Amino acid sequence: MTDLRIGVIGYGMRGSIARVAHRPGRGSAVTAVADLDPQARAEAGAAFPGARLSTDHRAVTGAADLDAVLVLTPDHTHADLTCAALRAGKPVFVEKPLDITVERCDEILRTARDTGTRLYVGHNMRHMPVVRIMRDLIRRGAIGTVKTIWVRHFVGYGGDWYFKDWHAERRCTTGLLLQKAAHDIDVLHWLAGGYAREVQAMGDLMVYGANPHRRAPGEPKARDWYTEDGHWPPHTQRALNPVIDVEDVSLLNLRLDNGVLASYQQCHFTPDYWRNYTVIGDAGRLENFGDGPGGQVKVWNTRRSGYRAEPDETYEIPGAGAGVATGAGVGDGAGTAVQGAGVARDGGDQGHGGADPLIVDEFLRFVRDGGRTDTSPVAARMAVAAGYQATASLRTGGTPREVPTLDPDLAAYFERGQRDDVAG
Repeated sequence: MTDLRIGVIGYGMRGSIARVAHRPGRGSAVTAVADLDPQARAEAGAAFPGARLSTDHRAVTGAADLDAVLVLTPDHTHADLTCAALRAGKPVFVEKPLDITVERCDEILRTARDTGTRLYVGHNMRHMPVVRIMRDLIRRGAIGTVKTIWVRHFVGYGGDWYFKDWHAERRCTTGLLLQKAAHDIDVLHWLAGGYAREVQAMGDLMVYGANPHRRAPGEPKARDWYTEDGHWPPHTQRALNPVIDVEDVSLLNLRLDNGVLASYQQCHFTPDYWRNYTVIGDAGRLENFGDGPGGQVKVWNTRRSGYRAEPDETYEIPGAGAGVATGAGVGDGAGTAVQGAGVARDGGDQGHGGADPLIVDEFLRFVRDGGRTDTSPVAARMAVAAGYQATASLRTGGTPREVPTLDPDLAAYFERGQRDDVAG
């Protein structure tokens, strides 16, 4: 197989995606990188020997010898860069969120349709084993028809990852109820089988806004901005971003177009980092305890009772490379994880519980062959739309907001696998 030649725009925190996609001799290779930061270019040069390095994104979008482009830049730049690559006929992987406003997302979708160039959005949580297990259980009817979903997101490293750079600024993200929650809103929509129709939110900047230890404008991000042990407790954080105007706590209520009611809660100063999903149907409940290897998804779907710690079914969340599924007929309280989420490839960054290699696999297959994918540009747009309107609600006293629907013709194009021919 001839290697697909990959161009990368932005080699920052999500440069891990580019490293996973660099598989010379095995189907794909990064051959060009553009980034404004000289340190990022130096790191890219070490990671991808022989790759062309540039400060100008046009050296990637305009390069005739590239087969696809990864857009891994800050959120507010996604639309301009993605549309430039699409217009140049380059299939694009754009990191989530699609962009930071509904209008900018719709511009990307329209450009993809008008040019006929393939668009892929990096909602890698759809490939996380914990999400696959829950999705499979719901599909096989383990809890009946989904009626309500509750999500709690404990962001233990929030001060390190989201308040020391551009993530802390509204102009770059709209807010973390869009930027960070786009993952969970997309998963919530996927598990529920519908999109948010109405949202209402509250939130505040409760901890990091009071911390006076900021970098000076123009001062580079500190070299020790993150450590494995973390900077704890939160008030000990230093060298925060000069501008912090996004909330560090948010609470969101959603009504979906299929009647499902949902809630989402996000906190950036907890001592632990994981997501807890509780999905309740008309015949049972499932919940995850831990969201990575060693965690479990538990199902309660028999007998009424008081508190009962032991579930009716338990599914272990595997590590990268183990594969995932919940075979139909498993219901004796000893369920196991088997096939379904695929197998992580050897080498590279195994980020997000092995989801990053799987989403890169899907993108590369999509570039070569087209067809439908588990990720969805429409779903990515709807996650942004819900997060954008939720942020507007949060900042206007919690007033409910309607989530704008997508042009049906545009939605249909992506539903067909980005094909104009209805029969296809």
